[in-house]
Amino acid sequence: MESLDRIDRDILTLLQGEGRLTGAEVGRRVGLSQPAASARIQRLEKNGVITGYRAEVDAAALGLNIHAIIRLRTTHAQLSRALDLASRIPEVVSTLRVTGEDCLIFDVYCPQAGRLEEVVDALARYGPATTSLVLRAYPPKPLTDATSTTT
Repeated sequence: MESLDRIDRDILTLLQGEGRLTGAEVGRRVGLSQPAASARIQRLEKNGVITGYRAEVDAAALGLNIHAIIRLRTTHAQLSRALDLASRIPEVVSTLRVTGEDCLIFDVYCPQAGRLEEVVDALARYGPATTSLVLRAYPPKPLTDATSTTT
């Protein structure tokens, strides 16, 4: 894809914060007509820059009161089995394969401590696991901020 200009980046920032904005509202906020804003959004979607739209859900409202991060150190031989298991555990909502001492990081939401213990024990079959409870999650910054050249 060709490089993104300031208006493309502004559109991405807006949609990452409010994915349900109309083309007209996006256009108004970035100084474009509705057709021009909609065309840019469609181009960003077509080129794979915008990969989807989703709802943000409050885990506590679903009874998932424990948010934890589980880091797993495993062997290359066990990696695919650990990934397969994690994909089948509904409480594991995201998985990262990382460099360093740990191999995998799992983002986990559980209704109670007993279920978290079961998840940790299941994953720990594949190597040492370290669990951290999340005290507070802060809103992510839009990805366009990560490409900024100022620090």
